[in-house]
Amino acid sequence: MAIDIRAQLQGSLGSGYRLSRELGGGGMAHVFVADDPELAHRVVVKVLSPDLSAGVDGERFKREIQLASSLHHPRIVPVLKAASAGDVLYYTMPFIEGDTLRALIAAGGELPVERALALVRDVAEALVYAHGKNIVHRDVKPENILIERSTGRALVTDFGIARAIECAADVQSVTTTGLTLGTPTYMSPEQAAAERHIDGRSDVYSLGCVFYELLSGLPPFAGPTARAVIARHMTEPPPKVRIVRPDVSEDMQHVIERMLAKAPAARFTAPRLLDALNGKMVPEADELIAERRSTIREATARLFRLFR
Repeated sequence: MAIDIRAQLQGSLGSGYRLSRELGGGGMAHVFVADDPELAHRVVVKVLSPDLSAGVDGERFKREIQLASSLHHPRIVPVLKAASAGDVLYYTMPFIEGDTLRALIAAGGELPVERALALVRDVAEALVYAHGKNIVHRDVKPENILIERSTGRALVTDFGIARAIECAADVQSVTTTGLTLGTPTYMSPEQAAAERHIDGRSDVYSLGCVFYELLSGLPPFAGPTARAVIARHMTEPPPKVRIVRPDVSEDMQHVIERMLAKAPAARFTAPRLLDALNGKMVPEADELIAERRSTIREATARLFRLFR
């Protein structure tokens, strides 16, 4: 990040916080840690990239962040506030000691079944709460899941950010910069098709992709380009996890397949997913067969809209 932007950011934070180090980030944001020397308190400062900030109404973004800041749950890292540094927008969150789930996967590949199940259950608890507040994450992926070092529990970060950007953005400007919201490897078919109404079952699909990767070491769909990956999400059933992980039970295999159903109506809602993860219900195999047969036409229509 340019020095003048960092200086503007420090000026916006004021004397209460001192920028210490940059953690990195992705296409959407640069990430800094800021310290409060007097209170020994740390926050994470996520700065939207200049290209993205240019396409976002700053005042509306700040208003939308207020909704995200209303989320208070043990499995969600809360958003504290949004502000601006010159022409660049940023938001702050508490600093959590730990690593991302991506780092955990990179260090060890596939996880033990019970460990993977526990982490996915933590995320499902966060989804139940947030969806009850009508807030959909839209970008559930290993990079947005933190593993708290002191407890080993999973926490979801950046809840409500995609919604705030979407509500405040000039969609054409954001799209032309290539900074579309969501990540193709974990994106639901309906989100990939840019359908107008996206509900919490899109997050369940994304979490299904994460669950699959935790167990197999690889996401369910890959390809040479984002478009190729999206096409596979829309048309292909995921390979069975049990082929590479025989210790995964049939029941868990059915749960993952239900999470990765192409049609939202055939997926779990977050509360029903949490029940399934807790062993209270298991989807029937014939439901999955019926879903696959009934969504061929829907998948074909999505592909037509995407590639025409």
